Amino acid sequence: MQDYLIRMNRNVVSVSSMDQDPRAETRFWLSKPPLERLIALELLRMRLSGYDNTTTRLQRFFTVTQRKSG
Repeated sequence: MQDYLIRMNRNVVSVSSMDQDPRAETRFWLSKPPLERLIALELLRMRLSGYDNTTTRLQRFFTVTQRKSG
């Protein structure tokens, strides 16, 4: 599944009219296996949330200290 999230075929372009059958998109997605639908959903979520895998991860918010004995 990780390969799907990293690689995207940018050579495929689809142009369609807004006047087409509104159920066509539903039929298209229902024809895809559940895993492929989840991958597409994750790609949309990443794009909408501005996900960038080159940025740093969550910052640490705990500090390790040494306790003095005695």
